[in-house]
Amino acid sequence: MGSRRCDLFKKEGKRVRCLACSQACLISEGKTGLCGVRKNVDGALYLLVYGRLSSMNIDPIEKKPLYHFLPGSKAFSLGTVGCNFKCAWCQNFDISQVAREGIIFGEKTTAEEIVEEAIKTGCKSIAYTYNEPAIWTEFVKEIASLAKKKKICNVLVTNGYFTRQALQYLRGLIDAVNVDMKSFSDKTYSNYCGAHLKPVLDCIKEMHKQKIHIEITTLIIPGLNDSEKELKQIAHWIAKLDKNIPWHISRFFPRYKLKEKEITPRETLEKAYDIGKKAGLKYVHLGNI
Repeated sequence: MGSRRCDLFKKEGKRVRCLACSQACLISEGKTGLCGVRKNVDGALYLLVYGRLSSMNIDPIEKKPLYHFLPGSKAFSLGTVGCNFKCAWCQNFDISQVAREGIIFGEKTTAEEIVEEAIKTGCKSIAYTYNEPAIWTEFVKEIASLAKKKKICNVLVTNGYFTRQALQYLRGLIDAVNVDMKSFSDKTYSNYCGAHLKPVLDCIKEMHKQKIHIEITTLIIPGLNDSEKELKQIAHWIAKLDKNIPWHISRFFPRYKLKEKEITPRETLEKAYDIGKKAGLKYVHLGNI
């Protein structure tokens, strides 16, 4: 294990177009996409982290955070290395950003071993988390397909950059997601994450159409995405899609490249909570307090 031909790509001349995430990288021979783990080898795309886990833990489902899906249960949580974003405040930068430097690591394992361990430890779900699961969609599918057969649910903790093709590829396998909506500003997404807002919104809409249980998290960062205007935009967008979608408002602590930022004041979190409730959201939760 460690490398396997990807399913989600198409050839464009001598290069390949990755179809797993909305970065849609056009990758030359011998090169990888932005995530660092999907490589063009002889005109085909290969996943370099197939069967390799950087992290594996048993977590309460509420830690994902999912408060309205299998509450009180345990989730078998796992991740690889690499990410399609480069968020300046990343909590897991030590595994998410290393692949951009050509560093690939992780304990070799199989889908069968993962599912067996989930069953043995009494977990009701497997959570694809810690780094972005969109970049290892093919491995997610193998695990999730086997988990479904064993009556274990599948959970994505994601930045919401799955393409429609990737969501169709996983259709019927994913039971719940928590999407990290980082901002409602395309400029913020571009400047701080190397991404864009619209694909995230489109991804959430497609997940909702597929009737996947959705919860949304926003990390409130002082001076970056904490204005009343932006908080209202997020809350009203969620409410328009579905007022039953829970919104998790999370407190920021200085991290990675944003160590100079202050901790989010509690008053800001409470303001966001009030905005969410006034927008008509039925479930608004404060986190990291």
